[in-house]
Amino acid sequence: MTTPPIAPGLLPGRILALHRGEVVAIAVVGLVLGIVALVWPNVTLATIAIVFGLYLVLSGLFRLSVAVFSSTSSTGWRVLGAVLGVLLVAAGVYCLVNPAQSLAVLAWVIGFGWIAEGVIDIMAGIQGLASPAWLAIVSGVVSLIAGIITFTLPSLAIQTFVFVGAILLIVVSVTTLLTLPRKHSVAG
Repeated sequence: MTTPPIAPGLLPGRILALHRGEVVAIAVVGLVLGIVALVWPNVTLATIAIVFGLYLVLSGLFRLSVAVFSSTSSTGWRVLGAVLGVLLVAAGVYCLVNPAQSLAVLAWVIGFGWIAEGVIDIMAGIQGLASPAWLAIVSGVVSLIAGIITFTLPSLAIQTFVFVGAILLIVVSVTTLLTLPRKHSVAG
């Protein structure tokens, strides 16, 4: 017995009809979070730092428990896991104690990544490894400038990330709500 083919466009309509409430709820939550991030950017940044710190602590504790209770790993892997676990817990506690500094470190990491990416793109353009070469060089220069700004002005960079992210979250949430088909048109 074979299953009849599903007409194109029919499946998404049925899925949307079944999960319309969830789509609306997610869009409304996104809209609220975007507005909160715009109205209270410092609270948003502190929350990000705290959540990041909690993640590091929990990840470290997990690695420690695996290192202690694993009977299948070699001693070397268990020691390495324990050391990594302790480092993660320490980094997480540091983030929880000093959220502003942990955000600066995050900005420095992003800035360093963009600087490295910029240098790689410029070199690829110069050596002819990218096509078109001029576009790789332009991309590398933009990435290099963004990295230097992010690395030298981490607080401004993080605030800008939150601002742009909040605006994008609001725009995506509003467009999701505005483009959601009416309930009777998705019953298909």
